This record gives sequence, C-alpha cells and structure tokens, in this order.
Amino acid sequence: MKTSIIGYPRIGELRELKFAAEKYFRAEIGADELEKTARQIRLYNYDLQKANGIDFIPSNDFSYYDNVLDTAFLLGAVPQRYTQLGLGTLDTYFAAARGYQGEKGDVKALAMKKWFNTNYHYIVPEIDDDTQIKLAGTKPLDLYKEAADAGVQTKPVLIGPYTFLKLASYKGAKQAADLAEDTAAAYGELVQKLAALGAQWVQLDEPSLVKDMTAEDIDLFVSLYKKILAAKGGAKVLLQTYFGDVRDCYEKIISLDLDGIGLDFTEGKKSLGLIGKYGFPKGKTLFAGVVNGKNIWRNDYKKTIGIIRELEKYTQDIVISTSCSLLHVPCTLDNETKLSEEYKKHFAFAKEKLGELAQLKEILDSGDVQSSPLYIHNTALHSEKRAGTNDEVRARTAALTEGDLTRLPQFAQREKIQRERFSLPLFPTTTIGSFPQTSDVKSARKAYRTGELSQKDYESFIKDKIAQCVALQEEIGLDVLVHGEYERNDMVEYFGECLDGFLFTEKAWVQSYGTRCVKPPVVWGDISRAKPMTVRWSVYAQSLTDKPMKGMLTGPVTILNWSFPREDISLKESAFQIALAIREEVLDLEANGIKIIQVDEAALREKLPLRKADWKEDYLDWAIPAFRFVHSGVKPETQIHTHMCYSEFADIITYIDDMDADVITFEASRSDLTILDVLKQNDFRTQVGPGVYDIHSPRVPSKDEIKKAIDKMLTRIPARKLWVNPDCGLKTRGTTETAASLKNLVSAAREARNENS
Repeated sequence: MKTSIIGYPRIGELRELKFAAEKYFRAEIGADELEKTARQIRLYNYDLQKANGIDFIPSNDFSYYDNVLDTAFLLGAVPQRYTQLGLGTLDTYFAAARGYQGEKGDVKALAMKKWFNTNYHYIVPEIDDDTQIKLAGTKPLDLYKEAADAGVQTKPVLIGPYTFLKLASYKGAKQAADLAEDTAAAYGELVQKLAALGAQWVQLDEPSLVKDMTAEDIDLFVSLYKKILAAKGGAKVLLQTYFGDVRDCYEKIISLDLDGIGLDFTEGKKSLGLIGKYGFPKGKTLFAGVVNGKNIWRNDYKKTIGIIRELEKYTQDIVISTSCSLLHVPCTLDNETKLSEEYKKHFAFAKEKLGELAQLKEILDSGDVQSSPLYIHNTALHSEKRAGTNDEVRARTAALTEGDLTRLPQFAQREKIQRERFSLPLFPTTTIGSFPQTSDVKSARKAYRTGELSQKDYESFIKDKIAQCVALQEEIGLDVLVHGEYERNDMVEYFGECLDGFLFTEKAWVQSYGTRCVKPPVVWGDISRAKPMTVRWSVYAQSLTDKPMKGMLTGPVTILNWSFPREDISLKESAFQIALAIREEVLDLEANGIKIIQVDEAALREKLPLRKADWKEDYLDWAIPAFRFVHSGVKPETQIHTHMCYSEFADIITYIDDMDADVITFEASRSDLTILDVLKQNDFRTQVGPGVYDIHSPRVPSKDEIKKAIDKMLTRIPARKLWVNPDCGLKTRGTTETAASLKNLVSAAREARNENS
C-alpha cells in the first residue's frame, strides 16, 4: 500500500508566511527575505511528509497568496491594468491579489470568491478577448527542482485546465471553449518540461468535475485532456478530484489515457457506487481519498479499511490519500499546550493526518488488521462516549414547529412600521460591524489573556475604544452606527467562547485568503448559552449616541460553517442548537433597547452542496429556517439585518429573500456589482446594501468612484430600498484609510441623496 496527500498547509505552523508577507507589504523586508521564509516552510513540509513515509509528496502546492492566481500568472492570463503598472513580477502579482494605489497607478484587486464549499477564498482569473493563454511562468518547474535538490521526489500539483477555465471570469466575447486549444497546449508543454526534469507523476486538480456538468462541459473536459495526454511525455498524469463525486463524467474519465485517478470517498456520496457500477480500469492507479482533509477528527480506521476492502474488489492498484488538500485544517496539534489529552486524542490536524496515513499503511500491510495494536487502539477510541450532552437543548430544538420559524407581521407591514420608527434618510449609510483591530487592541487582548492586564483595566480599555469608534462615526456622519467589536478576536471564535459546547485552540490557524488566517472553534458537545454575550457592549455604545446602534451577532449557520463540526450528529441539529442560543441573545438585545440587530450569515452559501439536486433536502431546508428561528420572536419595529460575502448568490437569491431579514448587505464591489441584475430579475423584496468598495484592499476609494457605484445600483434597486456600506467588516484595515474611505462613502451618499430627493 502507498500513501499520498493532495496538498499541505503553506502558512507555516506559526503563520510565518503571513507575518513575512505583511512585512513585505509594509516594505520592512525585501523579496529575498520573503522568499527565504517561503523556502524554509516548503522544505520543512517536504521533510515532514518524507518522515511520515508519504510516497507521493506534492510540490507547487505552495503559494504566496492563492494557487488559482498562480495559475493565471503561469498561463499569462493577467489583465493589462496590472502588467502596465511597470512593477516587478512579485509586486504585479500582489497588485492583482490586493489592489494597488501608489505612484505607479490605482487599480482594484481581482474578484475573490469562495473555493467550492470551503472557507478558503480564491482569486478569480479574468479573461478578455486580448488574453493569450501560453506558458509564461516557471513556478512549478522551480519548486519541483527545489525539492529534488533537497533529495525529495515530488509530484508537481497544478490547478487543472478544466477547473481553471470554469472558474475564470470572461469579460469579452471569448468563452472557455475558445481558449481550450491554447490551454491544453500550455499544459502539455508544462507536463513535458516537468517530465524532462525527472518528475514521475504530475497531479492535475479538477474539483470542478464534482459539480453539475452539461454535455458541453464534458466535451470541453475531454477535449482538453486528450490533447494534454497526447503530449505528456515520460511523466504519469494523475487526475485529482475532491469535494464530491464525478457522477456526470466518470465513464469519460476512466476511458482517458490517464495513469491515476483521484476520487473523494469522504464527500463523494456516489464514488463507491460509480466504481461498483462501471468498474475501474486495469493499468490505472486509484488514489482513494479516505482521510478527511476538511475536518479535524481522528480517522475511523474500521470504516476506512472497509472502504479499501470494497475497492479491492475492483482494483488492487490503490493509493490511500486525503480527500482534499490539507490546506483546510490546522498544521499540527504540537502547539496546543492547553488542550487536555482527553480532547486532543480525538483530533488530527495536518501533521497528524500524515501519521494516520502511515498507520493505515502499516495496518493494511500487516496482513492481520484485526490484531494490529494500531487498529485496536483506534477502534477503542471511536467507541468512547464523549461528554457534552444537554437534554434540555435537545428537547427544545426537537419541539420546534413552523410557527416558531415565522416572524409576524409580514415583511411589508414591518417595513412601514420601521420607516416610521427610524426616519432614516434616503440611502442610509452604515458599516458591516468591525472597525480596525489596531496593534493596541491586539496588545491589550494578549495582555489580558496572559494576566498582565486585569479584567477591570481590559474592560475599561474596550470602553475607551468603543467611545472613540462612536465619536469617529458621528464625526464622519454615518447614519446607523456600530460599536466596533473591539472585544472580539474573531466573529465566530468570540461567540464560541461565550457558548457552552465549544472547544478552542491556541495556534490552530487555517488560511482563509492571502495572509488572512482564522482559528475555527471545535463543536464538541451540545450548544447552549449560559449568559448574555454582547448586550453590555451594545448598550454602552448606544448610550453614547442618539443615532441607532446596531447590535452585532454572528448567525447560526455561519458559526457552524466556520467551526469544525461534530460528526456524531447532523449539521441540522447542530445549527438549530446554535440558533436557539443566538435567538436568546437577540431577544436580550431587544429587551435592553437595541433597535437594530445584525445577524451575519457571511457563510450561508459555503456548505451548500455542489450539486443542485442536493440543495434543498441536504441544506437549504434547514439552513434558512435556522436563521428565521433566530429572529422570529422580535417585535415588528425591531429591524433585523444580515450580511453575506464572497459567494455566488445568484442561484439562491430567492432563498436569501426567504430568510425574512429586513436589510441584507452583500459583498459586491469585487464582482463588479453583478449581483444587481439578479436582485432586479427576482424582484428582491428585502432592503439591500451591496458593498460600494472592497475592504480587503488597502486602497482608498474616491468619492466619485463610490458615487458611480451608487448610481449603478439605482438602475436596478429602488432608491427607498438602497443602503450604502462597505463590502465587509473593517477589522483588517488601518484607521487612517478606514476614516478616509468612510468619509468618501458618506459624501457620495449625500450627493446621491440630494440628486434623488
């Protein structure tokens, strides 16, 4: 038996890449120093995998920002507005990822979207009619050679041509099929060059194959691979899929001249059935994704070996692998010094999953699985009963009826009541919630955590920051204010820390996008709220102003989707447990005089099944009701907001309207406000605030730029329903740029107000 992984985390066990890149952005270090850190991480990862006996070690899974963006640069698919800045290659790359504003020019970043059903974000390639696809870079070649020089044989990993073309945004008449021949030629040339360097295998990642495919999609995929495989030279080609099954094209895949096929047996509901129905061809290697690359629980060896035994009925040429890249889990448990062994023994992060693959290999090679000490120990671990059951919570969620999920009166009547209560101007201005988490905030939080700062002094510090934030917003002239969320380390982790049933890590960071990393909590047991979580901060902030102050909460679906969920109960059950706790907080905020409450569901679409046939029953039939349950008990005059970001909303826009919020703010600026057409086509009922500028870029938008965005919105959205706000929270931005951006936002809104009054 041999082992493989699809990819490994590239941030470093202590986020070394993040800190080095941010120093580079601040011009504190040069490109050489940044590359030195990157090389250290890569070589460490190779050695770690080699030490665990991984037979197929990936290279080129590293990226400074995003692998899809890397692929765009590799293929020369870089819009001219970046290349004509006259920057060096690395700075041009970062300009496309983050935007650029300086002496060379002013450009926005490329669009950013969620990577399939994960919380990772990829940069969307942009292709216009002038784009010429050709091999324009050497990164995969350089990284393969780097590993080889270090004595490690690797399989170079590339985003596959079909997935690249399907993820790209087309700005002209050209579409994917028009670029197929040049794309296949570029990949064929690259595979040949890798083979010439000594690469024995090349891995082409094609997660887009697990989505619904049309006949045209299948033809595009087949045409690409026939050309590539005809030119592959001496290297073997592994077609790697993940995040689901390939039911639409399995027969086509097995008919191609591929050397290896990687299938997901964790999320791929029909993967085993496809092999059972159509078989698996001789002469090809099956890379079986049986170790979950997206969750942190220990692998159940009994279940996994059962899958392997079933697969052995059809082929003996099997490599056991992760279900997807380990990019989606933390690096290692080694840095978790405060988590007790009672909990840690149930977890496997990226490094530990390497160990699981090694153990599975040893067990399967032993010839006597049942007698293996490793197997016996793992079986005993999975037989243990974990503490954390709350019978009251289970009973309350089980007793919910349709009436508990419905807010009365209906939307139109509530809207009229709220307009009279708030008397907000046309195009009310607000922000999404968080304000910059500056160095003093981070220092105070760390000092409080280590005991250097008392609780009294820490809370006094937070109050001062809130007061400064409120004063700044009033000075700028925003209409609906926020308290800034200075008490929160993260929009999910904070609530998890306030709820019973969650576990927390110290350094279990996971890359979300670029240099942004998150530390997802772990859902360990049943969820409940022991006490109010946000009320005192919102009430204090409201006491400082006569303007409406939003209470800020994270919604149940987002809390669940941005945590590592349990595997012993359904996602639906977990979601409603969290919804019950957030509902209690909503009602407490209302009872304490907070008139506007925002319940963010930034990740609503994240776990939407990749195939439409599974949407309702497997997700939307419980995700939307869970959100409605949160706010169904509030008074009609209380205004409920929600926020969503960096997802494709068009195909679920009617479900979003059914969430029955009063106001929804969307990320929109990076996608060029394309959501506006969808809102108009579907006669979107809810008041809406499409983001007018991108907060993930350091550039400051001008008043005229924002005014143009508002004018564009007004061609699709009735003026009485339009709010003006940034794309997302301002946590990652600096204070100076935030103030400047918001002043321009308010000025633009006022100008639009004057023109439309």
